[in-house]
Amino acid sequence: MTAKRLDISLLVFSTAILVLGTVANVSDRKSLGELLWAIGGFVGLIPALIWLIQSFFQKQLGSDILAVLSLAGALLTKEMFAAAIISLMLATGRNLEHWAEGQAERQLKSLLLRLPRKAHRVDINDALSEIAADDILIGDQLLVRSGEVVPADGILLSTAILDESALTGEPMPMTRVKSEPVLSGVLNSGSQFQFTATNTSQESTYAGIVRLVESAQARSAPSVRIANTWALRFVPIALAIAIAAWVISGEVSRAVAVLVAATPCPLILAVPIAVVAGMSQAARHGAVIKGGAILELLARTQVVLLDKTGTLTHGGPAISEIETAPRLERKEILRLAASLDQFSPHIVAKAIVTAAQSEKVPLVNATNVVEDHGHGIIGVVDGRSIEVGQIGGERPKWFAMSHPLLVAVKIDGVLSGVIGLSDPLRAESKKMVSDLRSAGVKKIILVTGDRKETAEEVANAVGITEVYSSVTARGKMDLVERELRTASGTVIVVGDGINDAPALAAASVGVAMGARGATAASEAADIVIVEDSIDRLTKAISIAKNARRKALQGAGLGMALSLVAMIAGAVGLMSASQAAVSQEFIDVIAITWALTTLIEKKS
Repeated sequence: MTAKRLDISLLVFSTAILVLGTVANVSDRKSLGELLWAIGGFVGLIPALIWLIQSFFQKQLGSDILAVLSLAGALLTKEMFAAAIISLMLATGRNLEHWAEGQAERQLKSLLLRLPRKAHRVDINDALSEIAADDILIGDQLLVRSGEVVPADGILLSTAILDESALTGEPMPMTRVKSEPVLSGVLNSGSQFQFTATNTSQESTYAGIVRLVESAQARSAPSVRIANTWALRFVPIALAIAIAAWVISGEVSRAVAVLVAATPCPLILAVPIAVVAGMSQAARHGAVIKGGAILELLARTQVVLLDKTGTLTHGGPAISEIETAPRLERKEILRLAASLDQFSPHIVAKAIVTAAQSEKVPLVNATNVVEDHGHGIIGVVDGRSIEVGQIGGERPKWFAMSHPLLVAVKIDGVLSGVIGLSDPLRAESKKMVSDLRSAGVKKIILVTGDRKETAEEVANAVGITEVYSSVTARGKMDLVERELRTASGTVIVVGDGINDAPALAAASVGVAMGARGATAASEAADIVIVEDSIDRLTKAISIAKNARRKALQGAGLGMALSLVAMIAGAVGLMSASQAAVSQEFIDVIAITWALTTLIEKKS
């Protein structure tokens, strides 16, 4: 049975024992009621001791100390009702933590699933055989079909059209020619090609990224939670009052009353409730936070490292300009190109069709369609021969465009239009950077695998002054570790590609753009932005700060009221059982305040 199921069973058992014991006591069967309460107390003490030992070895001592002392004291002084209540509170708090951390486990599942399991080997007689990727040898000649992921690093034997965005951040399909290197993990977005393996799949670039994520997650130390921080401050006070009451009065029952009153239920309950409420509110705004500890860290954000492609930009090609030959209309070129491209699965073709649809340009059917994957497509539209594809060396006088990606549109063999595509900046990116600074973020850094010129252009547009370009997955992780060593607050990394996964795992908090990003990034991250909008990050930080503030206020209010109850117990005005009941009222007050986290602030 898992720890989570054991804790649920303990909660059910503690609730049942408390209710049955109370019913027996009210029915004048007090001895049975006391026995049931005692069973509840003893059953609660065993896991409480286990949790205390675990927290000791994890160097996270906190609220468990007072819980064990108060529970043991109640049992020793035969305050069985108090013992049963404390057991119930411990079980409730434990299950709240499980609820808050329901998706906190980060996995490498998606990274590993994307890693090719098979490869196509070409022998000296040009015969093709399917082999396990683990059996690839250096020097093997391998075939990669359209839509497949490259299984190992190598040298191209022919031209290839590659989608390298997951590894490098470059959003546009790249044309690589014979003798150029090809990296494992990139996607073949053109026709099939062959290459010579220069290493095995186990030693490939992609496998190295998987290992980086594993090592980063292994080194990620758990944070000190709010409840433990407050409990460590409260424990000496509670023990001092309990010892003083015992020494001065000579009655151990007063010390037990103090410890019962000091049971950190406001910490055990109010803090997780505020945190869970914050997580729920963040989810409603498109940011899924994978655990309570993550939300607490998010509230203390000091440094943010932003990826470019898919984070500050949309992460894919989009039409930015269309130039036409004289006497031709822009919309006519777009209509002809999109009417033909609607028959192509290529990412650029989809961008052209999407642009036409968004502009409500009517498309017509195309016939005699023939596509040379990754190079171009030709067909007949409205009785004219239309060709859409790579632009050649021709440069007519009307053509003066300069874009990362240019697509030629020919009508009856004559160049009639050129479509320029780029990776457009998100409309909300500039405001998001400004809002991060307003939220107290001291340092914002742009880190990308893309070219220097493109990175600096984006940074200037959004107002970021510190830029790192052409950075590898290892380099991103090194930058994160450098910031972790110097920052006093939380270091956040925001990204969406496979090459971002190691940095996301190594950061205090990793944020993945999950709407369009690689699933591997989402698995390695602590927070997933499920809507295609980066401004959800600033909203999540704002919610986290409010939740943390409510948690601290609820804990502070509860601790203050507990202090009053402790003094009452110390001077003999309250027994251990009465202290336990008073704790219930204190819990209600603290929890009610924690639940105000759910109240939306008007912007």
